[in-house]
Amino acid sequence: MPMSKLDQIDRMILAELQADGRMTNVELARRVGISAPPCLRRVRTLEDSGLIRGYHADVDARALGFEVQVFAMVGLTSQAEVDLSAFEAQCRDWPLVRECHMLNGEVDFILKCVAPDLSSFQSFLTEELTAADNVASVKTSLVIRDAKDEPGVPFEVLEARLSEEA
Repeated sequence: MPMSKLDQIDRMILAELQADGRMTNVELARRVGISAPPCLRRVRTLEDSGLIRGYHADVDARALGFEVQVFAMVGLTSQAEVDLSAFEAQCRDWPLVRECHMLNGEVDFILKCVAPDLSSFQSFLTEELTAADNVASVKTSLVIRDAKDEPGVPFEVLEARLSEEA
C-alpha cells in the first residue's frame, strides 16, 4: 500500500499500534474513532501490505543478562553485489548481531551487537566477524548508556508535513 493511499485513520492506527501493539482491536477502534469491524479490516490490510511487519515485545536486554552492546563498523574488501549479499546473509546467521545496515561512505556496514559480557563479544569479534570472508576492517564502539531508543517512525513529523502540504 503506497504512502499516498493511507488516510488519517490508517496513520492513526499505525501510530497507536506502534506505541502499544498489544491493545485489543476494540480499544484501537475507540482510540482512532471508528467501530471495531472496519478497524480490524484496516489493520489486516496494513499487515497484508507490509506496513505492519510484526508485533514484538520490547525486552530489557541488560535485565536478561546482555550487559554489552557494541556498534561495529565493518569495511569489506569487495563491494560487488554478490559479496554484499553474502555478508548480509552471514549477519543474519550471527545471533549476537541484532541489526545490520549497509552504509555509504567510508564504512560498508554498521552492526548493532549484544552480548552477555565483553569476553563473549571479543570471541565473536575475533573468531567470527573479523575472520569472515571479505571482511577487511572492523572498528567497534562500546555503548556506555542509552539516551534514547525509540522504535518505529515519528508519526507527529509525518502528520505535520502532511498538514503543510494540504
